[in-house]
Amino acid sequence: MNKEILMVVETVSNEKNVSREVIVDAIEHAIAGAVKKKYRLEKKVDIDARVEIDLTSGNYKTFRRWRVVEEIEPEMEEQQLLPNSELVKANNLNLEDHYEEEIPSIEFGRILAQTAKNVIVQKVRDAERSRIVDLYTEKVGQLIFGIVKRLEKGNIYIDLGMPDKGTIDEAVILKENLISKEVIRPGDRLRGYLSHVQSETRGPQLYITRKVPEFLVELFKLEVPEVGQGLIEILGAARDPGLRAKISVKSNDPKLDAIGACVGMRGSRVQAVVNELQGEKIDIVTWSDNQATFLANALAPAEVSKIFLYEEKNKVEVVIPDDQLSLAIGRKGQNVKLASNLTSLEIDILTEDEESERRQQEFKEKSVLLAETLDVEDVIAQLLVTDGYTTVDSIAAETLENLEKIEGFDSTLAQEIIDRSKSFIKDKEESDKKLIEEKIKDEKLKNLKGMNNSILAKLANSNIFNVNDFADLATFELIDKEEGILKDLDLEEEIANSMIMEARSFWSEEQNKD
Repeated sequence: MNKEILMVVETVSNEKNVSREVIVDAIEHAIAGAVKKKYRLEKKVDIDARVEIDLTSGNYKTFRRWRVVEEIEPEMEEQQLLPNSELVKANNLNLEDHYEEEIPSIEFGRILAQTAKNVIVQKVRDAERSRIVDLYTEKVGQLIFGIVKRLEKGNIYIDLGMPDKGTIDEAVILKENLISKEVIRPGDRLRGYLSHVQSETRGPQLYITRKVPEFLVELFKLEVPEVGQGLIEILGAARDPGLRAKISVKSNDPKLDAIGACVGMRGSRVQAVVNELQGEKIDIVTWSDNQATFLANALAPAEVSKIFLYEEKNKVEVVIPDDQLSLAIGRKGQNVKLASNLTSLEIDILTEDEESERRQQEFKEKSVLLAETLDVEDVIAQLLVTDGYTTVDSIAAETLENLEKIEGFDSTLAQEIIDRSKSFIKDKEESDKKLIEEKIKDEKLKNLKGMNNSILAKLANSNIFNVNDFADLATFELIDKEEGILKDLDLEEEIANSMIMEARSFWSEEQNKD
């Protein structure tokens, strides 16, 4: 039987690509387990045992073990020794050391052989799982090639041939990670992007996807040598899988056309990628560190007339000619959506006519408000707005010299406008102060970082009188341009968030007190 042990070791090690040490360890554990079971059944004691196999002869020895502990556990008295015991002193053992005595080894029988087999299988599975996890974890974020093995419930299982390792590993592409409507059959050679490796009880699972933008990027890296050489950088990608995609590129060599290199001779490089993606149309966009320029490039093939950036809100308004609207938006909003994903900007598209109409409406609203606030004629308010004076604060802060430069203004009129503006601000401040004194008594609310009388007055008018009421608010309830409590104050989102979170911190303080 001894020789048979060595034969099992060699056979399993070669077939499963698992080291001989792992197999030997499995057999040793199996025999040791059988020894423990025998003592438990025949002698009614739970012992600890160790088996040692000689890899030359196949012979093995069995040892009973005791561990040195400070205090013996009742259920472990047959496996533990105290430091003051004679055996421990005689062998000069320390805490956690083991004392061993050789005992008769049991013979390989049918039951023991089956037990050993089960342990070996489990050990092999564990080793295989560990090997695959270690091997493929390093390949996460790379392209994976394989042969379609089978289809189950829409999921694709792929054999990843590893002939040099003597194994065939398996990966899966879940149904939701496949390009829609693509036809895949067993035996097809398929590429995918290794998204993650997940070790599961039934074995490690390699997850591949064909839908993520990273897959598109890796395909271009494969087809465009200049990328690997560092001459061209791929800085971003956005996809509507199977339909359309955009990719931004930058040339690090002024003599090299990044778009031309990605397209290739007669479109050969980009066409290879398109074929892999089931005909997905690809727009190659020149990257720019200027947001407006980059955005205009990203919206191609549509032409852009004007761009209004709102950096603090990560938002942009794009004005295009009326006849370019369908191109800019694209089928089902596809073009603008991809451009938005590529630039990481929220894009609002307006036609030139819509933009003109909106500007006129805004001009009218600002002029009417200014006329009512300062009690002046509409034409005077319109002249002020035309010159950029859209608020009372901006007028009050202006010099007489600058204001009288407005067409139709003289020094007398300019001074009168400034005086009315300052008077309005003063009256407003006094009114706000009185309102705050009457309605808001909570000092915690008043002392929030970023809080001021203008905000407090708005809160009071909205029946927000204390820090708990304020903490209950969502950010959009404060700053929404249509219905926000502070819509007229241009409060930045970051500051609004910070104020609300500071207010909510008082909830924790109250809970800790309780």
